Amino acid sequence: MGAQAYISGVFEHPTRKAEGLSLAQLHADCAAGALADAGLKKGDVDGYFCASDAPGIGPLNMVDYLGLDVRHVDATEIGGASYLHHITQAQQAIADSKCNVALITGAGRPRAGAATYWLPQSPDVPDLGFEQPYGPATVALYALAAQRHMHEFGTTSEQLAWVKVAASHHAQHNPQAMLRDVVTVEDVLASPMIADPLHKLDCCVISDGGGAMIVTRPEIARSLGKPLVRVRGSGMAIKGQAGGDVDLTTTGAVKSGAAAFDEAGVRHADIKYASIYDSFTITVVMTLEDLGFCAKGKGGAFVMDGNLISGVGKLPFNTDGGGLCNNHPGGKGGMPKTIEAVRQLRGEAHPAVQVPGCDLALVHGTGGFLGSRHSSATLILERE
Repeated sequence: MGAQAYISGVFEHPTRKAEGLSLAQLHADCAAGALADAGLKKGDVDGYFCASDAPGIGPLNMVDYLGLDVRHVDATEIGGASYLHHITQAQQAIADSKCNVALITGAGRPRAGAATYWLPQSPDVPDLGFEQPYGPATVALYALAAQRHMHEFGTTSEQLAWVKVAASHHAQHNPQAMLRDVVTVEDVLASPMIADPLHKLDCCVISDGGGAMIVTRPEIARSLGKPLVRVRGSGMAIKGQAGGDVDLTTTGAVKSGAAAFDEAGVRHADIKYASIYDSFTITVVMTLEDLGFCAKGKGGAFVMDGNLISGVGKLPFNTDGGGLCNNHPGGKGGMPKTIEAVRQLRGEAHPAVQVPGCDLALVHGTGGFLGSRHSSATLILERE
C-alpha cells in the first residue's frame, strides 16, 4: 500500500440546473458542503485541487475567490477522471508534507449557461487535422467502440440496455436524480437511435451541479469522528491511437485497474461495490472487462439479468443512479462516482440500495473518448 490519506468529507450539489448560480458559486457551495461534512473550517484547508472546469486560471482564481490560504495547488486536467486523479495527487502531497487538508472541487453548468467540456477546436491540437474532417462527436466516438465490441465479441444492444436498467432501479430512490423512472430493456431499445448502436437511453444525462471532497492526513481524519474511508490503492493511464495501432475494444482501465489492485493488495472478489464511469452503457461494459471483473468480451453477459442491481446482483454499481440517471455535471462525472462510493463505505447510501457490510469499494473514472483517446483512473477505497 502507498502513502496514507483519507477522504474525510464529501458533498454533491443538489441542483441539476443552476439558474442564478455562477460557476464559481457552484464550486464554493460544494467546498462549503464538503467542509461541513468533514467538520472542518475553511482555514484548515492548505491544499487545493481542481480541473479546467474551475473558472479563470484554475487555482489562481479559485483560491482567491474562496478566500483560502494554501501552500499547495494542483490543476491536473484529464477529463472526467480528473477528480479521482486529484485524490491520488492529494494523497502524495500529504505524504510529502506539502499539505494536511486538501480540498478538491468540480462543477459545471452546461444547462444554465455555456458548456465547460467539448471537443477541442484549437488549430494547435495535433489530431485536429486528421479527425475534424470526419465530424467527430462524443456519442459517435463511443458508438464506434460499441460497434467494434459487438463485431468482435457478439455483444448485443439488449446486453447494453441492462446497464441502464440497473441504473434506473437505483435512481428511483434518489430524489435528486434527473431520471427517476425505472426502465426495462425494451424501453431502452425503443428509445431513439442517437449513434448506431447507442440509443437515447444508452447515453448519460447532461446536468449542472458539482461536488467536492476533503482529503486529509491520517491523524486529522481520526480526530474528526467520521467513518474512516482510506485510499488503499490507485492507478491511472492514458490510452490513445498508438501511432495507428488502434484497439477500440480496450480501455486504459487495463493498466489503471491493475495498478490499483496491485497497490491495494486485494482481489476482485473482495470488492463489495463499484462506481463505474457511465457516460454510455458501453463504457461500463468495457470498463468492467478491463478492470478484470470478467473476461474480455464477456462484459455483456456480466451485466445482464440485474447483476449490477443492489440487492440482486453480484456487483452493485452506481447506486445513486450514476451518470445515466442521476448527475453528470459539466460532462465530467468522476466526482459523483467517488462521492457515492464514500456514502456506501460510510453506510450512508439510501437504505434501499445500501450494500450490507460494504468495506471495500472501487471507483473508476474515464475522461475523453473511447473511440479516440482517453484517460482512466481507478481508486480502491476501504472503510477502516
